[in-house]
Amino acid sequence: MEITALKTDIQTLKHQVHTLTTNQSARGQDFLALYNQTLEFRSDIARDIINLSSHYNDSIDEHFNHLQNAHGTTYVRWSRKQCPDENNTELVYSGYTGGGSYNDYGAAPEPVCLPLDPDFNKTSGGGGDYAIIHGAEFDSNFFASNSAHQDIPCAVCRVKQASSVIMIPGKNMCYTGWNLEYNGYLATNAYNEHGASSYICIDIQPEYVTGGSSWKHDGKLFYEVVAKCGSLQCPPYHNDYPMTCVVCSK
Repeated sequence: MEITALKTDIQTLKHQVHTLTTNQSARGQDFLALYNQTLEFRSDIARDIINLSSHYNDSIDEHFNHLQNAHGTTYVRWSRKQCPDENNTELVYSGYTGGGSYNDYGAAPEPVCLPLDPDFNKTSGGGGDYAIIHGAEFDSNFFASNSAHQDIPCAVCRVKQASSVIMIPGKNMCYTGWNLEYNGYLATNAYNEHGASSYICIDIQPEYVTGGSSWKHDGKLFYEVVAKCGSLQCPPYHNDYPMTCVVCSK
């Protein structure tokens, strides 16, 4: 009887050990499956992070490029057909320098850069040449050995990475923090002519309109500007010295 009970107890113990072993194996398999799922989940997360990072960087680059393209300012480069290569500057258009006649009392003082491909809506005015525009020419050999009576080209330039452009008279270099666009000599109409004229900066290496007239003397004229001592302090200025100029961006 005791042997039978002992055998029963041994069988019961074996069953319990088998059950525990089976459960432990199942737990191990569950743990292994959970571990593999964790690794897969981490891999998915890493892939998502890489994709998001790439998308974020692309978005940042696109936004930065958009800001760069939206940014910028323009200026006119007088007596040149192209814009400087420096400072990421692009040509908007090139053309002819135009303005009011040097001898007309009512002439507009500011010169303009007229495009090479004008558009017209009408073929005649309203009955009189009350407001007119001419081309412009140098009336001096100061700017180059053969500049007198040469027609003046111009170029409208856009500086992509700048928000300000200034022309500084009396300087041939920019102040610290500003970028040089071009430098040259200050020019305007003669003081004893009727037509008013603004100061502009003629490029240090002027070009001329191809096929332009050798002499017309009926439009806007430009001469070099010299300093005159008196109310203008000398020094630092000097009497009859030609005035330099520089165009700077920032």
